[in-house]
Amino acid sequence: MEAPKLNADVSAGAIVDFWGTVRDLEDGREIEGIDYEAHEAMATHQLQSVADKAMSKFLLEGVIVHHRVGFVSAGEASLFLQVKAGHRQAAFEASEWIVDELKRKVPIWKHPKFRAGERITKSERKPESAIPATVK
Repeated sequence: MEAPKLNADVSAGAIVDFWGTVRDLEDGREIEGIDYEAHEAMATHQLQSVADKAMSKFLLEGVIVHHRVGFVSAGEASLFLQVKAGHRQAAFEASEWIVDELKRKVPIWKHPKFRAGERITKSERKPESAIPATVK
């Protein structure tokens, strides 16, 4: 996953980028990665709803959020969030709020793939995609 190109916005005094990455441990056990499953239509709707609400709640200039689905290896990003605001406090507060709301409301489920020795079979891996929401 790559960050979208940064378009300069003269009204935004702060731009916060957040990358949520997959850790190598889940419940104290080593994992190869996480297989994210989603109800994609509902997840897209909920992500957009969270982004829209953040825009008005924090008076933002823009929000971009993408959550990957499918298999994501440990160390890779599963979530990208960019928040543009007039001031840094609103950008940081909105970023935290958006991630918390995403975890509460968006139907994306994670299934860790634990290491069995050091092997994980390719048949367990699914192709990846991303669920986007953008408000500008």
